[in-house]
Amino acid sequence: MSVPTPLTVWPVPGIPEILPGTDLAAVLGQALDGTGGHGLAAEDGDVLVVTQKIVSKAEGRLVPIDDSDPEAKARLVTAESRRVLRRRADVLITETRHGFVCANSGVDLSNVERGTAALLPVDPDRSARRIRDGLRHRFGLELAVIVSDTFGRPWRQGVTDVAIGCAGISAVVDLRGTTDATGRELVATQVCVADEVAAAAELVMGKDRRLPAAIVRGVDPSWLRPGSVQKEVVRPPAEDLFR
Repeated sequence: MSVPTPLTVWPVPGIPEILPGTDLAAVLGQALDGTGGHGLAAEDGDVLVVTQKIVSKAEGRLVPIDDSDPEAKARLVTAESRRVLRRRADVLITETRHGFVCANSGVDLSNVERGTAALLPVDPDRSARRIRDGLRHRFGLELAVIVSDTFGRPWRQGVTDVAIGCAGISAVVDLRGTTDATGRELVATQVCVADEVAAAAELVMGKDRRLPAAIVRGVDPSWLRPGSVQKEVVRPPAEDLFR
């Protein structure tokens, strides 16, 4: 049995404050060209994970909000949702227009100026493709890009980062029809590798370090193919036992 290649994960330092209209591919490319003091350079097969927050900032997905008004966020969350599924105190569980089921439609007040809320990108898969295309043009490398965000999980405490958009990497790897280590056929196993890579990247980015991107190196090359969170990860309502 072959031994998997070790995964390595590096934070990408040197990224300045992102403003609406910033060319993210250009900023990230400068941070990954190997000339910075950290010496980090992109390589073929790397997966670049970028946080939703800098994507939303670059795409101008920022809106004013009166954070002293407890209902202001609720109104904004409702406006950003396809439907509200549950409400408890100031937390709403909603389905976004993307089909994500999450807290507060992904509306976020952290790491933005006071009086401002960040909204999810309109099309996170497209956002990932734009960054990937820009980096591929700059470096001539085949890279993958994941846009990550922090989600809670049903039945479990705590939050983790997941993929809300991707390009150049399959979001889900289907292992059905293959066999496990004992030779037994797998009949239901589909692995959301995009979420796993996003979570690994978050371990070096953190929430308060101003490190909104990370490189994950060593992923299985067979994963590096066209991918989409929207098409592969979002579960259709007809297959959801809880909606």
